[in-house]
Amino acid sequence: MTLTMRALASLAGTALVLAVAAATAGEPSRWDEIREMLFEGRTLEDAGGLLELEAPQRALDAALVPVRVRAAEGVQVRTFWLVIDENPAPLAAVVHLDPAKVVPDIETRVRVNAYTPFHAVAETADGGLLVAERFVKAAGGCSAPGTRDPKEALARVGRMKLRAAGPVEPGKPATFTLKIAHPNYTGLQIDQLTRQWIPPDYVTRVTVRVGGEPVLVIDGDISISEDPTFTFTLREAPAGEIRVEVEDSSGRRFAEDFRPAAAEAERAAQSHS
Repeated sequence: MTLTMRALASLAGTALVLAVAAATAGEPSRWDEIREMLFEGRTLEDAGGLLELEAPQRALDAALVPVRVRAAEGVQVRTFWLVIDENPAPLAAVVHLDPAKVVPDIETRVRVNAYTPFHAVAETADGGLLVAERFVKAAGGCSAPGTRDPKEALARVGRMKLRAAGPVEPGKPATFTLKIAHPNYTGLQIDQLTRQWIPPDYVTRVTVRVGGEPVLVIDGDISISEDPTFTFTLREAPAGEIRVEVEDSSGRRFAEDFRPAAAEAERAAQSHS
């Protein structure tokens, strides 16, 4: 966990008190405090139609809430921040991308602990900051039990899948969904068999490399759902490998190479044979 994420997590114990104080005494909201911590002294401009934050108004499952952050066409973005104001660790993810290689459009799934505003902030190529907001009704996602027995979950840790949304042709845009097998324990969950607290254990960084160079880096925390899933679009699909590297809070490191264009060509050849 980064220093900033640790500092934000420390807000958890006073979240309710601060919310009440803000409502009754006109004091800064939790978002005001988070914003100042993350972007001290910088101006955030209302994004208007330049940045879109998509999330359900009422989530069907508070532990698996889909969210999408995307910039309007022509807006060059190098970093996204996704903040879930009332979560124990409100900074869910920081997404660094190469604007020349990756479309500023990222999807994932998150946990939501209480009715809360979401905030998405985008840093543009010229250093400006755009902010979009959405309110989501959900509760209990950070303490919801995992879908698998802890032993089974740990046996699967680090397995990855990278699936394309359609045919992959080198040099043309291609959308991929990356799924990482990992329980992403929050530290707020209880083992349903032993009734003991499960220690936090979650993915902290995902790096996507093309041609050996990082084009997408995602720093995550406990607000990302079990089996972290990220959807992203490359402006030009590579003919060679896409390498994915994963690090977690327990010090594990995983890496896997994918050749989606080669796999597509093989499927096409088999269909014509």
